[in-house]
Amino acid sequence: MALYAIADLHLSLGADKPMDVFRGWENYVERLERNWRALVTEEDTVVIAGDISWGMRLEETERDFAFLNGLPGKKLLLKGNHDYWWSTRNKIETYFAEHGFDTLELVFNSAVRVGDIAVCGTRGWLYNAETAEDRKIVARENGRLTASLKAAAALGGTPVVFLHYPPVYDTAECRELLDTMLEYGIQDCYFGHIHGDHAAKKAPIGECKGIRMHLVSCDYIRFMPKLVRIGPDCK
Repeated sequence: MALYAIADLHLSLGADKPMDVFRGWENYVERLERNWRALVTEEDTVVIAGDISWGMRLEETERDFAFLNGLPGKKLLLKGNHDYWWSTRNKIETYFAEHGFDTLELVFNSAVRVGDIAVCGTRGWLYNAETAEDRKIVARENGRLTASLKAAAALGGTPVVFLHYPPVYDTAECRELLDTMLEYGIQDCYFGHIHGDHAAKKAPIGECKGIRMHLVSCDYIRFMPKLVRIGPDCK
């Protein structure tokens, strides 16, 4: 059993928004599938930390989720800033059930135990939030992170946080989310959202604020899911 992470798949199999137009994204779906199948087994779990499908509504995501469902392993999904299809948990889970997408599960105000790891997290928000609306969203996201961490504590195991937005970028930081992670003793945080090698230079990679930070956006890790834990207990 192994636990992996990746973010920013930006699938558009049912929408007219191909990512191939961007440098480094050529044939990215084929590359992602090839790497995934070479690495991930049916006994493994992959956390997908947001920006999963370009579909604007759930009905437009069918081909993207059929593709993901057909890949090996269980997939734990978190919301990204471009996941416009994201609705209520009940609507999404009903949609998955109706289409037989039985390898997909949400992490949304919740946590999932994978071996000795408790997977938890939320979307996050801008690290330079300045407006009243931004601060309101940060407070909401911090509440969701807290709910997820409490759910993780109830499950037991070591909590590992997955976000879409980085909690720190360049000289700015989302202090609320950082404080919550530190309060709960989080040692590792995985995030996406940042694209391109130049932008990645400003992202926190390695220890930052007492937490080990890992960037797992699709193009940064070259469309290869990043290993989080491996072993019978994901140690």
